[in-house]
Order: sequence, then C-alpha cells, then structure tokens
Amino acid sequence: MTIDVLLVDDEPLIRSGLRAIINAEPDLTVIGEAEDGAAVTPLVRRLRPDVVLMDVRMPVVDGIETTRRLLANVDDPPRILVLTTFENDDYVFDALRAGASGFLLKRARPDEVIRAIRLLAAGDSLLFPAAIRELAARHSPPESQAGGLDGAGLTDREAEVLRLIAQGLTNAEIAAHLIVSSETVKTHVAHVLTKLDVRDRTQAVIRAYQTGFITPG
Repeated sequence: MTIDVLLVDDEPLIRSGLRAIINAEPDLTVIGEAEDGAAVTPLVRRLRPDVVLMDVRMPVVDGIETTRRLLANVDDPPRILVLTTFENDDYVFDALRAGASGFLLKRARPDEVIRAIRLLAAGDSLLFPAAIRELAARHSPPESQAGGLDGAGLTDREAEVLRLIAQGLTNAEIAAHLIVSSETVKTHVAHVLTKLDVRDRTQAVIRAYQTGFITPG
C-alpha cells in the first residue's frame, strides 16, 4: 500500500531534496507540492494525501494556520508533520497545539524522514519528549487549570499511561513497565484518546501540558 505525501515548503531546494528522498522508497509517493499554506486545503481535498510534510514557517500562510484550516475544513484530514530548523522553535509547539501529529528537523537524515512519514501514516505519533517538555515550559500554565484533566474521567491506570506516553515510551515499553500485555496498553491508550477527544498521542501529551496535568519540571 502506497503512502501519499504532500510537500509544503517555500524553498524549492528543500522540496526537491525531500521529493528525491521520498520517491526513492517503494511504498512512498509525493503526489503534490505547494510553496505556501494558502494552497494546501484545496490541494488536500483534491489529492487526499495520507501525510502532509509542511514547513512551519512560511511567508504568507504559515504551517500553524494551515494546520488549523485543514483540521477545521477537511473531513478525515491527513496527518501533519511539520518541518523546523530548530527543535526549540516556539512555532513548533503552536503547530502541535493546532493539531500537527509531530515535527521533524530539517537537518534530519533521510532514514529519519522516511521513518517519520511511515509512523504517522500508520496512525502513530512522533514524540520528542525533551523538546516538547522544553517548549511546554514556555507555553503551558504554571499551575493546574481546574484540576488538570479531572473532567476527562481518566482512571488511575489511564492517567499513569498518559504520563508514560509523555515520557516517549512505546506501547511495548509501557507494557513492560506496567507488567501487562501490549493489547492491554493499546486499550488504555485508546481510552485516553477518546476521553481527551484527541486523535493521537501527540495531542494527548499537549493537552496534558496545557491543562497542567503534567508540569514541565
């Protein structure tokens, strides 16, 4: 099954490099390109990519606003992977809050780019716990808001799973830590996403920081 990718970057050299990396893989195909976020929503509606690989900083409509538009105006929107020059870029956290599923540094190796696209297409998330924690320290409230996630109705075990997700642990690693099966962890993760009304692990972690359920320190 081929994973269709849409490239969005205002630098032609960046797009051509990414296109070469992606199209060299038998299961990945670049089906379209845009040089600014303004053109992305109609392109997504027409081409229906699985993943949008998008620069977070663009001169007219940036990756943050483009992410908001996609999630608000496209049914079953694609996974969004934002590109950034610096991992502590405040734009990245804003893009994640807007609904992006992960971020990737522009200096990433080709194999890292490919792995990231495949992860997102499979419905997983691309978490960098240290970077997200640093960004959250600058953007999240210093104190819990109305008890953090109390209103979400998480069980004690689901809350524990959410904290482990925020540390960057995979389902298998969480299962080993809790001494339960991977299937049990998958069930807990699914319940966490449903109760928080988010579509992936990245959004769950961002929500946990935003509400003060997890503090950056």
